[in-house]
Amino acid sequence: MRFYWLALGILGAWRITHLCVAEDGPWDCMARLRGALHNAFWRKLMSCFYCVSVWCAFPLAVWIADNWRERVLLWPALSAGAILLERLTVGEPAVYREDPEPPGGREPR
Repeated sequence: MRFYWLALGILGAWRITHLCVAEDGPWDCMARLRGALHNAFWRKLMSCFYCVSVWCAFPLAVWIADNWRERVLLWPALSAGAILLERLTVGEPAVYREDPEPPGGREPR
């Protein structure tokens, strides 16, 4: 495996993870997907950058690596690279949050 595949894998894992966790996506498709998740487990999973990065890194590791040993090592490496990139650019991992209530409670009518 060449170094540029590792760099592309990390960037790809970061981009897909950030899209899933912190962005609405084109035509608000990711926001609708998160809104459609009624199970608390899946909703929490889709709001955790660390969790989503693991599952986004898996298919990239399978695709990029040449053999099973590389795949086993590349999978957590791509996830860790995406997390480090997120921490370097934002300072803390992205988390999707619903619009907060305005200060003082609900808006007056």
